[in-house]
Amino acid sequence: MACTLYIVRHAEAEGNLYRRIHGWYDSLITDNGYRQIAALEERFRDIPVDAVYSSDLFRTKTTAGAIYRPKGLALQTRADLRELSMGVWEDHTWGEVAHFQPEHYLRYSTCDPGWKNEGGESRQEGRRRIRAAILDIAARHPGEQVAVVCHGDIIRCLQAEVLGVPVEEMPSLGHCDNTGVTALRVEGERMELLFQNDNSHLPEECSTLARQRWWKDVRNTMGDANFWFRPLTAADEAFYCSLHRETWTGLYGAESGYDAGAFFRDALEWAGRDARAVSVAMLREEAAGMVQLDLARDEAQGAGHIRFLALAPERRGKGLAPQLLGQAVSVYRGMGRDRLRLLCAPKNERARRFYDRHGFRTIAAQPGHRGSLDQMEKYIGYRPDARGGLL
Repeated sequence: MACTLYIVRHAEAEGNLYRRIHGWYDSLITDNGYRQIAALEERFRDIPVDAVYSSDLFRTKTTAGAIYRPKGLALQTRADLRELSMGVWEDHTWGEVAHFQPEHYLRYSTCDPGWKNEGGESRQEGRRRIRAAILDIAARHPGEQVAVVCHGDIIRCLQAEVLGVPVEEMPSLGHCDNTGVTALRVEGERMELLFQNDNSHLPEECSTLARQRWWKDVRNTMGDANFWFRPLTAADEAFYCSLHRETWTGLYGAESGYDAGAFFRDALEWAGRDARAVSVAMLREEAAGMVQLDLARDEAQGAGHIRFLALAPERRGKGLAPQLLGQAVSVYRGMGRDRLRLLCAPKNERARRFYDRHGFRTIAAQPGHRGSLDQMEKYIGYRPDARGGLL
């Protein structure tokens, strides 16, 4: 008897938002991702499902909660449903690999059959893995309907297997939106595609692909939309000072004794001790933003403090700022911290909207040079969450 499988891509996760490469890296769901999960739950409310599977990574397990929890089912996890392993690229930015390995990146983005990263998988290997996993799941559930939550690139590998599309022609299959659904009918070794990449349950404002443009040209090296990061150098003084002065004024107001150069010299000293302390965000060869971290502050509380982050004025309003947060998350999570903290002036409405939108919450007030400042915090670890995740 045939098994019907609903293949669901996970909700928007950190890699999607921060434009970082997360294959087997275990990233979290974004706030927008949780809105997508709510829409996915509504989609499956009246669809009979007999079993739910997901990969063993956080972003798929949490997304699967939209289906298995309301139906009172157990979640079954399998490592062979993971995303394509990206090997040495894991948690690097797309901008970095496009900048420093343009030919290798182009081979990846155009689905060159010869592409494979050190320590990772080729698409041929991914296709064999996901085909075997899906056939095995279907064989366990003859005559039933099963939901399988996995990942974007491996879903495209599965679609190519079903349709008989060669690796080099896989770009023609397009990209699946976060929580997009593909349906298969499987009987024995035969797989039939019923529909693919359907995101009709998502309002446009929740769609990840509707808010991003990188996917519209598979040959685009994404140099105009994705950052790579380098350490602060002495040559960055003018750029650093212009951004720091604006940030300082936003926190404390104009002060006659303010010395941007002194702050730069201090930042350069910290960067000399640990290159992770200050990162310059680059678009191709142009400095576009800055992230400065206080690596020692709040360490005893398991938190990491962001001293300041800012974009160059001409880069604002283009959806780039979350990548600055992504750099801070990558550094601090690698240091074992499970929270990000920063200070924000209560009247800085633009900054507050940005931090609120990306999961920061006010936890305390802290005295400042010109009045009280809000201490804001965002969890970046894995702990119980009221929405049913494992955040």
